[in-house]
Amino acid sequence: MAGGNERSMKALREVWRRPENSLCADCGKPDPDWASSTLGVFICLSCSGIHRNIPSISKVKSLKMDHWDDAQVQFLAKHGNAVTKATYEAHIPIYYYQPTYHDCQVLREQWIRAKYERREFTEPGKQLPYSDGVKEGILWKRGRDNGQFLPRKFLLSEREGCLKYFTKQDAKEPKINIKIDVINATFQPVKIGNPNGLQITYLKDNKTRNIFVYHENGKEVVDWFNAIRSVQFHYLKVAFPIASDNEIKTRLTRNFLREGYMEKTGPKQREAFKKRWFTLDHRRLMYFKDPLDAFAKGEVFVGSRENGYSVQKGLPSGTQGNFSWHYGITIVTPDREYLFTCETEAEQLDWIAAFTSVINQAMTPQEYASKYLDAVS
Repeated sequence: MAGGNERSMKALREVWRRPENSLCADCGKPDPDWASSTLGVFICLSCSGIHRNIPSISKVKSLKMDHWDDAQVQFLAKHGNAVTKATYEAHIPIYYYQPTYHDCQVLREQWIRAKYERREFTEPGKQLPYSDGVKEGILWKRGRDNGQFLPRKFLLSEREGCLKYFTKQDAKEPKINIKIDVINATFQPVKIGNPNGLQITYLKDNKTRNIFVYHENGKEVVDWFNAIRSVQFHYLKVAFPIASDNEIKTRLTRNFLREGYMEKTGPKQREAFKKRWFTLDHRRLMYFKDPLDAFAKGEVFVGSRENGYSVQKGLPSGTQGNFSWHYGITIVTPDREYLFTCETEAEQLDWIAAFTSVINQAMTPQEYASKYLDAVS
């Protein structure tokens, strides 16, 4: 009996060590140490908890702590991540957002359920709830002035190339009509205080505006998110006919590079430093009095190194403004220096790394145009 267990464990380790099984099948996290004995995939601890919630589809076991019999090991050997993905991820739309282990719970859960429970990607040309170019429904939207979440009707239309929302169900005219090519959407469960919280941002007069929404149903809010990406993809296919699908995919919704509190001072660098919430959205560094403000108090364009931008650790000697945090950052631009302070050294280093990643990238013609519009607006 002991020999049989040892043989099974040796065979299990061999399958586990295959390169295809070195990352979680669902979120890509390295070194997964759980597996589904019914699906044949190797997964991380976090994804195993989601699988555990769909027991009719997936039975999960620890690769380190649980016993695996010969038949189960043979099943894993026959399947594994590559074979199983070939079935359950065979026909994923190019615009569908495939979450990683850095993404929030609702995105990862609905990705796993879409694959294995609803089998959305196993057949070519399958009609999906986010793929027909129109979506209408109720989302709970945060009021700009009172901070209350109230139900609002939203309408997404590929034909009209826009997203609208209405303050009343029977309203004829929308409160806001947003062109699809200026929209971004990113999940913000912690900031919004709801596990299904979604932040929709858009440009108006080349300035960023925020809308914060959620839906009680995780599938519904993820469907909205992918419907926005679907409409954007088809819009951009028309606008940029020679661009490849993968090039267009990179222009769809994006996560912010970094967010958090810093202190900042004014252009004279003698004013007191004030605590503000900062969002780095590629080359736009926006700052807000409150994380859930609809409008930024200001924006800083972060260009490239070859155009005279740099980031430095610390503040210039002789900085006169009063500040309570002591881990400084200086952003140098062709026009002026921007001074910030962070509460901890770890936050300082993380912000510097984020700024450096942007500054090291060459600017595109569109980003040159954006900088010019910022300057004249």
